[in-house]
Amino acid sequence: MNGANDIIPGRIGDHGRLIIPPETAARYGLAAGARFLFRECDDHLRITRAVHHLAEVYVEPTNACNLHCRTCIRNSWTEPTGMMSDTTFARIIVGITELTPRPLVFFGGFGEPLAHPRIIAMVQAAKHAGAPVELITNGTLLDEAMARGLIAAGIDRLWVSLDGAQPQSYADVRLGAQLPRVLANVRRFRDLRAGDKPQLGIAYVAMRRNIGDLPDLLGIAAELGASDFHVSHVLPYTAELDAERLYPNPVNIADHAQSEMRLHLPRIDDGTIIGAISEAMLPPGIQTYLAGIPLDSGRDRCPFIERGSTAIAWDGGMSPCLELLHEHTSFLNGTERQVHRYVIGNVRNRGLVDLWTDSEYASFRERVAAFTFSPCTTCGSCPLAQENGEDCYGNPAPSCGGCLWAQGYIRCP
Repeated sequence: MNGANDIIPGRIGDHGRLIIPPETAARYGLAAGARFLFRECDDHLRITRAVHHLAEVYVEPTNACNLHCRTCIRNSWTEPTGMMSDTTFARIIVGITELTPRPLVFFGGFGEPLAHPRIIAMVQAAKHAGAPVELITNGTLLDEAMARGLIAAGIDRLWVSLDGAQPQSYADVRLGAQLPRVLANVRRFRDLRAGDKPQLGIAYVAMRRNIGDLPDLLGIAAELGASDFHVSHVLPYTAELDAERLYPNPVNIADHAQSEMRLHLPRIDDGTIIGAISEAMLPPGIQTYLAGIPLDSGRDRCPFIERGSTAIAWDGGMSPCLELLHEHTSFLNGTERQVHRYVIGNVRNRGLVDLWTDSEYASFRERVAAFTFSPCTTCGSCPLAQENGEDCYGNPAPSCGGCLWAQGYIRCP
């Protein structure tokens, strides 16, 4: 599979048609009649994945967890917990086998996947269906039997959430967990691998209380042999977490208008240039480029739509993204906001492909890809911003103008 920075040859054929290698076209759903977007960026065009190409399925084996973390969505909901049944999961596998190429199956959501008693069998079933498989865990249940089972089942990548580099700072976030035990579990998993397979990723949620641990945590990730280190801001589900966030509180949309000046930087140096710029009084909204790549290109873009993702809760409900998987509250610009669950249907009653191609779901994906929602994250001044219902531009529920994922603040592996 090509990497994110690979150069893929293409050419212009007869009648001005863009010709892309067949394997690349299949991977991104660029078949005849497919709808996708060009994103213009100065001297190049970026082609998005086809809007209606399903490439990734988040599967939530359970929304229960053995920990009580400060950052958890459970601090802002009253939903019941449960385990995905064998029947529900079997329906998902049937849907997976109806898709070519097979989408990535990512075991995650808002629970601890390893708490499901049949998680190894679930990973094995997804692999037997021909799908690449990843899973994210807090690492506390990753004992030797679990590690051996996941490796034997054929998992491609294991993500481990680490939010601190010291036992005290880690335990301050991951209430009920012990960092030495988790690191011992991850090192054992690493040592049981054959070479560098399966791959190992580290997921880190940055907050005021743990940002000082980031340099040491990067060192730990390197020692563990991690192939990826994923950083996200905290999603503030509570007022306490809202005070922990490291991104600004934009209260005046006029302050965030794009400046006419562009700042072009070379590749990162020893810190001298970046340090000098950080102390400069730059105008708001300045457009910054690093080695020709715009740094602020992650706004008004849904990562779930662009990655061709869908999400299935433990009860079989299928939603467009993790944000809409469960009813909960969060904080936007210091104000509590109600996020209503949005379910297309249930895989227990309808097939996965049938739900994906549902006309309402297709229309929603096109609406999000165009992203013509009201700018709630940079305004948030009206009551409509306090929930994800109809917005002030007339977009029907669920509206995405207040989604922090779409503004690049929150990122999931």
